[in-house]
Amino acid sequence: MTTKGHIYVIDDDAAMRDSLNFLLESSGYKVVLFDAAQGFLDALPGLLFGCVVSDVRMPGLDGIELLRWMNAQHSPFPILIMTGHGDVPLAVEAMKLGAVDFLEKPFEDDRLITMIEFAIRQAEPAARNEAIAQDIAARVATLSPRERQVMEGLIAGLSNKLIAREYDISPRTIEVYRANVMTKMQAGSLSELVRLAMRAGMLDD
Repeated sequence: MTTKGHIYVIDDDAAMRDSLNFLLESSGYKVVLFDAAQGFLDALPGLLFGCVVSDVRMPGLDGIELLRWMNAQHSPFPILIMTGHGDVPLAVEAMKLGAVDFLEKPFEDDRLITMIEFAIRQAEPAARNEAIAQDIAARVATLSPRERQVMEGLIAGLSNKLIAREYDISPRTIEVYRANVMTKMQAGSLSELVRLAMRAGMLDD
């Protein structure tokens, strides 16, 4: 069954979590509930891209500290902050730290859904780019030290013969390494390998 996206609700109020769970699942979202920000952060490495809906005032790590942590990690997950009445200064601070928007409790269901749809739509391109970058980095990590050297030689524009001379091995052996590099990096051509190297930060100015 396809979903409209993943939503991660963080609130220490069990009644609020249950209410949001019902609303968001009824609207077609896959919902995961957390009663504390630390629990969410512990689970984050294994979570699929989605929108975070977090209360601002919570015991332990609060919504503001959560935003600071997500900022420091350059997380692509968009965050909506829920605030109590009179918490506008906190909401403003949350926005400065990168929250997409804030809602004052109690809020209308339709407004929350509209904001979630906007937040996901706005953040998806960055999340896709981040996923691609991680995938390329994972490919680079599969290269042996020698394959990495050969790849660096190739993207520097060196011929097989020059790379072979650089490392005092035969051009024939370089051809084998080159084939391994192209396979592991999933590159169909040298130009594609260069593009992948750029995305992996191997061609920094």
